[in-house]
Amino acid sequence: MQTMGLALHTDKYQINMMYAHWVNGTHQQKATFEAYFRKLPFGNGYAVFAGLERIVHYIANLRFTDDDIKYLSEQEENYDSAFLEELKQFRFSGDMYSMKEGALVFPNEPLIRVESTIMEAQLIETALLNFMNFQTLIATKASRIKQVAGNDMLLEFGTRRAQEADAAVWGARAAYIAGFDATSNMLAGQKFGIPTKGTHAHSWVQSFASEQEAFNTYAKVLPDFVSLLVDTFDTLKSGVPHAIETAKMLESMGKRLGSIRLDSGDLAYLSIKARKMLDDAGLAYVKIVASNDLDENTIFNLKAQGARIDTWGVGTQLITASDQPSLGGVYKLVEHEMDGVIVPTIKISGNPEKVTTPGKKDVYRIIDRVTGKATADYICFPDEEKPHDGLRLKLFNPQHPFLQKYVRNYDAVSMLVPVFEQGIQVYELPSLDEIRDYHKEQLAIFWPEYLRKLNPEFYRINISEKAWELKQRMMAEHMEEEE
Repeated sequence: MQTMGLALHTDKYQINMMYAHWVNGTHQQKATFEAYFRKLPFGNGYAVFAGLERIVHYIANLRFTDDDIKYLSEQEENYDSAFLEELKQFRFSGDMYSMKEGALVFPNEPLIRVESTIMEAQLIETALLNFMNFQTLIATKASRIKQVAGNDMLLEFGTRRAQEADAAVWGARAAYIAGFDATSNMLAGQKFGIPTKGTHAHSWVQSFASEQEAFNTYAKVLPDFVSLLVDTFDTLKSGVPHAIETAKMLESMGKRLGSIRLDSGDLAYLSIKARKMLDDAGLAYVKIVASNDLDENTIFNLKAQGARIDTWGVGTQLITASDQPSLGGVYKLVEHEMDGVIVPTIKISGNPEKVTTPGKKDVYRIIDRVTGKATADYICFPDEEKPHDGLRLKLFNPQHPFLQKYVRNYDAVSMLVPVFEQGIQVYELPSLDEIRDYHKEQLAIFWPEYLRKLNPEFYRINISEKAWELKQRMMAEHMEEEE
């Protein structure tokens, strides 16, 4: 999980392209790449951008170590020693713009823009996408769960099922950005300051002569942090009654039982019955925690069944994004230097959704001044007139250009902020709590129709007429060349 020594966290074809540019003498040519995704994950109405902090640390500390150079020298490509010597001096010297972490983001709009030499831009592609894709995916999944759970407490419990340590730790951070309250992962707590929570395992109960002894012993050791797992043997006949006895013991000590945890069985039925048993025993203050392969769908259904659950422990389904295990973000060249001039470039594909929009672009969020709600995202070239109050802004759907509307009386919020300028970090990374607050602010400016779990309303992503016309012209020119 260290950010030093990650120069080789890249695909081999990146190194080979860098080498080919170096041999060809084009490695110092300027280029602009944009990172984005084409399709929203989980059928959701939005995604939550995450991963910037790790990307910033990666780029700021990007160096080839002696071991890296030695390894490259042993490759079958037999890279020229002068190329390897140049890599020893490698530093990122370009510009990078990015969405802020916690932002609500949408398909086909630049989330990160990199302007640098072609060699630098190629090297960072793989790691940048790796960090952005995973963390954005997990933050989006966590936000979906938060939308369903409402004000209930959410605990991230995914470490043991995550795809290795990095996924567990950075996944816990992504979940916290999107509204989870705590994690079970102690390293994530230490590294990022995320609150940590934990109960005990079935093995604790099994290691004692009786369930009652196990509960009482645990409560005496940690009297201010007691949460008892009640389903080791029989939840309603054994676990809950014994937990009640332990609660009474704690009351005699001037303490209170915090919660019981249900980890198997019919969680709706068991929580309703357990709630009644606790209330009848005068323990209305004791909370009920549930775990066991939960996600936004099971939580939604349990709530519909009247489950009496206060806290949700969500693990496997969140940390693995089990219903969509990858985001599919891409990193595409949009302009490059040719004969000393920067020119736009386009990628043509037999799949229409893979055709890129040429040229370096900015993204603005158009906020209606009357409602305070987002109307659309507007993508344009930096050299165009920026959207501003007083400018009658034409919005049209790129897939259906005949669907148009004009807006006035709006604020245009620039979504891409400068992060690196000439290789120098100019963006002060916010605290995790500031990112969480920003995410809440983002949610607040969107109508509920865009945020709902099922059949969300489509949010408009519009490009300027100038950008649209350039794309159409370059596509037409390409078709003429093919004839």
